[in-house]
Amino acid sequence: MTSPVKMFGAEWCRDCRRTKAQLDGLGVTYEYIDLEADPAAADVAREISGRTNIPVVVYPDASHHVEPSNADVEAKLRELALI
Repeated sequence: MTSPVKMFGAEWCRDCRRTKAQLDGLGVTYEYIDLEADPAAADVAREISGRTNIPVVVYPDASHHVEPSNADVEAKLRELALI
């Protein structure tokens, strides 16, 4: 089964670590795509967001957030009944 949420990020990115910790804390199943381990995935993240900023969080309804606040992520997860 594929995870409903995908997150493109990197360990050096403070916002990525924050968003990852939030998803972990909320118990949300997600696929983490490490852009350091898979540099080609950065192109995928850029195609999705149109930007080079990370993290990029992609939701099951095909919407996404770029550098979201915790409130943005939580609101979207609630809207999709994932939490």
